[in-house]
Amino acid sequence: EILTEKEMKKLGMGSLLGVAQGSPRGARMAVMHWKGGKAKDAPVAFIGKGVTFDTGGNSMKPASGMEEMKGDMGGAAAVTGLIHALAARKAKANVIGVIGLVENAVDGHAQRPGDIVTSMSGQTIEVLNTDAEGRLVLADALWYTNDRFKPRFMINLATLTGAIMVALGQHYAGLFSNNDELADRLAGAGQATQERLWRMPLGAEYDKLIDSKNADMKNIGGRYGGAIIAAQFLQRFVKETPWAHLDIAGTAMGSPPSEINQSWGSGFGVRLLDRLVR
Repeated sequence: EILTEKEMKKLGMGSLLGVAQGSPRGARMAVMHWKGGKAKDAPVAFIGKGVTFDTGGNSMKPASGMEEMKGDMGGAAAVTGLIHALAARKAKANVIGVIGLVENAVDGHAQRPGDIVTSMSGQTIEVLNTDAEGRLVLADALWYTNDRFKPRFMINLATLTGAIMVALGQHYAGLFSNNDELADRLAGAGQATQERLWRMPLGAEYDKLIDSKNADMKNIGGRYGGAIIAAQFLQRFVKETPWAHLDIAGTAMGSPPSEINQSWGSGFGVRLLDRLVR
């Protein structure tokens, strides 16, 4: 199931579409279903950031290393791989996969620092840095998934911040969650599959750092705690649904070779989440 820009605009996905407006390649949202459980059972949902190439937009990245931004769709790739794995083993579960697909490019129509967009939730966002775009994509994808499918829990994956690499390096992904049981299950699955996670904090002290005078929130905070601030931003779009955010920036691309990964693009998250869904 593919949602076009026209369909997303009708749904009010101004946050996601704002990221895409500098590219001639239209944004899409792909919705995948695996129906292996009982018809009456609510699904579980996985949401992936799919920025197919990230220049940073008008807040442009340095030229050095930009070629690796073809990997900024690692979260979407993991969700797609997971749905394939579940179908291959005929998992006895109902699962939804949603991926937001955009290119963050630069032209005369590109989003500018200071622009204010309205998300599908109705919340407004002051975009102070166009290179903090992944959270804008996920905001609408999370809200759409929760609103339409009413999942038992939601997990999103994203190559979201360089800050998580500063904190954890490239051997652990960052785990943020509003639900201790879900966080514990994820951590256990990570240890079992060698796709390891380290839980990071969330809290009101961090959340207030994204309050804005001009909108309901802004898309960046201060200099410190960047990975946490990004997670706090996402939490504003999940309501009370049990949710976890996996920041896989350090583990999905360019991570050190290991017994389970010899590739530049590791596919991090597929083994972990396949283990989780039983």
